[in-house]
Amino acid sequence: MKKKILFGITSLTLGGAERVLVDLSNRLASDYEITVFTIYDGGELKKQLNSKIKILSLYNKPSNEYNKLQHIKISLKLLFSTKIEDKYDIRVAFLEGPITRLFSKKSEAKKIAWIHNDIAQVFGDNFKSKIKKKFDKKIYKKYDKIVFVSEENKKDFNKVYGNDFDEIVIRNYIDYNNVVEKSKEKVDIPYNEKDINLVSVCRLVQQKAIDRFINIHAKLEKDGIHSKVYIIGDGPLRYSLQKQIDKLDETENFYLLGAKENPYPYIKKADYFCLLSYFEGYGMSLEEAKILNKTIITTDTATRECVSNYENSVILKNTEKEIYLGLKKILAGDNIKNKEENEEKINTESYEEIIEKVKSIF
Repeated sequence: MKKKILFGITSLTLGGAERVLVDLSNRLASDYEITVFTIYDGGELKKQLNSKIKILSLYNKPSNEYNKLQHIKISLKLLFSTKIEDKYDIRVAFLEGPITRLFSKKSEAKKIAWIHNDIAQVFGDNFKSKIKKKFDKKIYKKYDKIVFVSEENKKDFNKVYGNDFDEIVIRNYIDYNNVVEKSKEKVDIPYNEKDINLVSVCRLVQQKAIDRFINIHAKLEKDGIHSKVYIIGDGPLRYSLQKQIDKLDETENFYLLGAKENPYPYIKKADYFCLLSYFEGYGMSLEEAKILNKTIITTDTATRECVSNYENSVILKNTEKEIYLGLKKILAGDNIKNKEENEEKINTESYEEIIEKVKSIF
């Protein structure tokens, strides 16, 4: 009889952890009876789940259809009164925050928490976040296993919560063939072949440092180093970032394209893939960029583990000055015209090793 596994996540909107969960669930659907539980219904990735997979949602509307007060009430309900049916062999809280608190409640099931981000930074450092971290330490103690997506991810967690946990590092799984096939889809891409085109795929949140990227790009343009930047993704900072773009007269050079259900043709057609975050847990989008043989430019965060064996990458020191100098050097001496000759082949066996590792914890 197949084991019953309940994966939990906030929603199935476009995002790195969400894509990993969909790919992982689909890959495991023939070996386990899988249910994906979301706090909020909807999300572009919901329809990409295998038909074998059951879907449960606690609230029948997307998160953005609830106001701030309603979100507070929902958080309290999740913490104190919401219960999950105890009919699963394994509960997997696939994201930090509310779903981890909800899945920690008493159950006969084996409980696994998946950490995708730098816990030391993702919740900030104000009084509220300190209380939250203290509370969450007790929550994580209730889990049988903690999974991290990178060694640095694990190290950052241990700095905050200590080492008294059953821990394992498992890289993000990605459906290699799906990325390749979707990258071939014909979409209207606004790139100009005469320009150097940089693309990034990320949520528009403070962590991703798009505000810093805009400042740096404006300085490069003033110095006569021309390129165009395309950001795929959405988030709470979109309005303020657009205002910054307009203020710095970057409207014709720096574009916020919004979320795309299929970002892969945009990645494939770009000259460089950039992820210049303040911090990362791993950097899922870099795996996708590697599959599509892109030259990667990233900052010195946990992403270094993702590109450690990928020669077609540059890691820049994580300051505005160093990123500016690094991009200036790269773009001024651009060699993109011959990079196709140096395309690397990704070792797809490593993705199967990830699956075996996941199965081992079940």
